[in-house]
Amino acid sequence: MSTPPDAAGAPPADTRDVVLDAGNETLANLAGQFDENLRQIERRLGIAISTRANRFRLLGPPAALEAGAKVLRQLVEQAGREAIDAQRVHVAIQEALMTTPAGEVPAREAADEAGAIVKTRRIYIKPRGANQRAYIDAIRGHDLSFGIGPAGTGKTYLAVACAVAALEDERVRRIVLVRPAVEAGERLGFLPGDLSQKVDPYLRPMYDALYEMLGFERVARLIERNIIEVAPLAFMRGRSLNESFVLLDEAQNTTVEQMKMFLTRLGFGSRAVVTGDITQIDLPRHQQSGLRQAMQVLAGVQGVSFTVFTAGDVVRHPLVQRIVEAYQAFEKPATPPPGDAAAP
Repeated sequence: MSTPPDAAGAPPADTRDVVLDAGNETLANLAGQFDENLRQIERRLGIAISTRANRFRLLGPPAALEAGAKVLRQLVEQAGREAIDAQRVHVAIQEALMTTPAGEVPAREAADEAGAIVKTRRIYIKPRGANQRAYIDAIRGHDLSFGIGPAGTGKTYLAVACAVAALEDERVRRIVLVRPAVEAGERLGFLPGDLSQKVDPYLRPMYDALYEMLGFERVARLIERNIIEVAPLAFMRGRSLNESFVLLDEAQNTTVEQMKMFLTRLGFGSRAVVTGDITQIDLPRHQQSGLRQAMQVLAGVQGVSFTVFTAGDVVRHPLVQRIVEAYQAFEKPATPPPGDAAAP
C-alpha cells in the first residue's frame, strides 16, 4: 500500500471502508495483475488503497475517497462480466470525477447504458462516459449530427459503429464514409498507383473500424457491391445520397464551400454525421474551416445536433488526455457551438 503525500502540518487523511459483494475471481479481475488497476486509481485520485478479502480501505482526502468508492463500485459490476483493463479504469475515474458535489450523477450520466450499446454482428460497442452516450443518442435522434472534440474521444469509431448497425438493421441501404484528402502539414508529392491507392491512406482509420466490426472479407464484398463506399470529399459533388448513412470525418479540414456542398448531398431516408477537431486544422492559413463556420450557421437549426467532447472524454492512454489539456491551456480555447448541444 502506498500513502498519499500530505503537506506539512496538514490534518491526517480520512479513511473509508468499501465492502464489495463479489467473489474472488471478480475481485481479482477488478484489482488487475499485481494490483495494477488499484495502483492506477491511487495515482489518479491521490489516495491509498489496501485490501483484505472483499474489504477495501481507502486513505486520503474526503472528496477523493468519495470518488474512489464510486470507481470501485462501478468497476466491480463490470468485473463480473468483462475484463477490467487500464482503459476501463480510466473511464470509471473520469465518470466519478464528473459527479456533482452533492454526490448525484448528472441525469444523462445516469441514463440506461444498455440502451446506448451499439450492436453489430461481430461486436457490441459500449459507450464510455456520458458524452459518448449523448453522442450515440444524438446520432439516433437527428438527421444531422456533429461530433466535435479532441483526438481519442471516439467520435469516428462510434459514428462508424452506428452506421454499421443501421445497415445491418436495414434502416439504410448503404454507408458512405467521406474524408477530405488534406495533408497534415506535410508535402507528400506524387503518390504512385491508381486512384484507390492514392486516396486510401487518407481513409485508413475508417477502414480499420469497418474491419473490426464486419471483418475483412465482408467489408471487401460490401465495397465491391457498392453497399459501402469510402471516398474523398471531392467525389461527392453533384450526387444525391438517398437511404444512406453518410459520415464526414476530419471535417475541420473542409473549406466553407466543401462543407456546404457535403451537407446538401443528403437525400430522403438518409442520416449524416460530421466529426472533427477544430484545434487541428490543416488548411492553408487564408482558408476558413467549413466545420468552424457550420458550428455558427447551423446552431439552433431543427434536426441538427452538436455533441462537444473535451479532454475529459479522451479514452486513449491517460497521457493523451494530459497532452490535450496542456495544449488547451497553452492555446486560446475554442468556443463551443451555441444552440442545440447534445452534450451536457
